[in-house]
Amino acid sequence: MDRYDVIVVGGSFAGLSAAMQLARARRRLLLVDAGKPRNRFAATSHGFLGQDGVPPADIMREGLTQLARYPSVDFAHAEALTARAEADGVTLTLSGGAGVSARKLVLATGVADTLPLESMIPRWGVSVLHCPYCHGYEVRDRRLAAIATVPGAVHQALMLPDWGPTTFFTQGRFEPTEEEAAQLAARGVAIERTPVVELLGEGTALSALRLADGREVPAEAVFTAPRTHVTSPLAEQLGCAFEDGMTGQYIRVDALQQTSVPGVFAAGDAATRMFNATLASAAGVMAGVAAHRALVQDAAA
Repeated sequence: MDRYDVIVVGGSFAGLSAAMQLARARRRLLLVDAGKPRNRFAATSHGFLGQDGVPPADIMREGLTQLARYPSVDFAHAEALTARAEADGVTLTLSGGAGVSARKLVLATGVADTLPLESMIPRWGVSVLHCPYCHGYEVRDRRLAAIATVPGAVHQALMLPDWGPTTFFTQGRFEPTEEEAAQLAARGVAIERTPVVELLGEGTALSALRLADGREVPAEAVFTAPRTHVTSPLAEQLGCAFEDGMTGQYIRVDALQQTSVPGVFAAGDAATRMFNATLASAAGVMAGVAAHRALVQDAAA
């Protein structure tokens, strides 16, 4: 069985950023990635300094190219299926049956999204969006809709008028308080209480929303919060603690991205309540640095 200093599971922004720190520390490293990042539905990445407007796949491809220049890095195009804590680290089983072990582990496995309406699925990342900072500028001056799926959805609706005229759809479930209704009115946000049942438009485009009473309301982009779940079972298998976020559970970490299990770190969308490419990369840097520091501390003990 191959033995590494650190295994990083997940090869998107957080995982690549963690791996880069460890590669530059000259640690023997394995990067495991199945090639299904959450951002694969978005044509371009935005708000990421130096990468604004660049396709996420291109950013990750360049990251892999840069990592490959470091001789201590190995790559496995595979899914990590199981994880087991050992006295001196962790052991993973990869798809295909290979077993690998390491002294430290970084989980950057990401999350998967569950959307409330079937008609949202083909439009996800194009005209159905989750983050105004990531996508608002690209749909500026269009008719925008904020469809509530979780408590606190009013916050998203309050931001959107900076990009375009906005209607807040409560779905009959997430009624704003009197104070929130006043704030929405002050921002020029219309409130619609009849639920949206279908998105209308050609292909991935959006032209209108069909309501439960049969009305069709013009809209060209929807912002909503999908339900999320951590895509990999590894954190649960290892006994990592989780916390409840607005859209779903995420792995609990401290300021150094350390999970509740010693020697196991986590970063990116799987370990945060706020999804953002720049923040995922920054968390990956911290996880990589912290994993290296843990190795140094072990050697000095």
